[in-house]
Amino acid sequence: MTTTTTPQAPQQTTSNTRAWVVDLVLLAALWGASFLFMRMGAAEFGALPTAAARVSIGAAFLFPLMMLRGQGPALVQHWRASMALGVFNSGLPFALFSFALLTINSSLAAVLNATAPMFGALVAWVWFRERPSGWRLVGLAIGFIGVVMLASGSAGLRDGDGAGGNHNAALWAIGACLLACLCYGIAASATRRYLTGVPPLATATGSQIGAALLLIVPAVLYWPQQMPSLRAWLAIAALGVLCTGVAYFLFFRLIERAGPARALTVTFLLPVFATFYGVVFLDERITQWMLVCAAVIVCGVGLSTGFIAPKKRAAKT
Repeated sequence: MTTTTTPQAPQQTTSNTRAWVVDLVLLAALWGASFLFMRMGAAEFGALPTAAARVSIGAAFLFPLMMLRGQGPALVQHWRASMALGVFNSGLPFALFSFALLTINSSLAAVLNATAPMFGALVAWVWFRERPSGWRLVGLAIGFIGVVMLASGSAGLRDGDGAGGNHNAALWAIGACLLACLCYGIAASATRRYLTGVPPLATATGSQIGAALLLIVPAVLYWPQQMPSLRAWLAIAALGVLCTGVAYFLFFRLIERAGPARALTVTFLLPVFATFYGVVFLDERITQWMLVCAAVIVCGVGLSTGFIAPKKRAAKT
């Protein structure tokens, strides 16, 4: 799952290289699994209760960890901004992805999630007047072309759904994923504007608490009348503890060891793990068109964020 950070200087030592690579892979594996667990949970709990349970469990996991690290005073000082951040960083995106996964498969949702850095660049352009230039503008165009290709083909409908009658439902689901990624972009710029210098664990904990407060009433109103199965409860527990609590801890440790730029490369690994989980555990079908569209989107995201930078030709003398 993509989140917001406050950049910190990484420790540039050779000995921690292997450690941050391990953290990167583990984080991608956990956030990739979040789409699997959201689909399993939302099928019985519904979108809003699934999102509410996730952030509540995540907050309960992160709070004592934050206190042990002595970051409680930072949360008290910045509680308004950090809790408001939770609306865009967790509350709305988690609910939107849970809603989308009622229609599309987890692989497609993970591919669309990879557009979050691209939306981050667009929001920074509007908010901070940081106009992307050159290949980054080309990357934005390529990324959106990939999204249009994906939506036009109705790729990623859950098995058993027909592309005809459910085409509109698929488009709504894809739109929900893109809106969630826009929320991530807004959260990134808001963090930069209002929470620079705040310990990231305090920001993460406050954002989960804020998201939980946002979703608690809607979750109660839409709580399922029939008791969900043990499988669904376990999925929700894994979503909150592993994919939120543990994943946030790994993400912030990765920032400390490798820096924010390398940490954000986790975005490119998420679809790989999500696709693997979907095929193995949910019998999801991956089409060639989905793979083509995913390649176009990832290429666009890489260019728009600067992760992929074509070499400049040397000037002739």
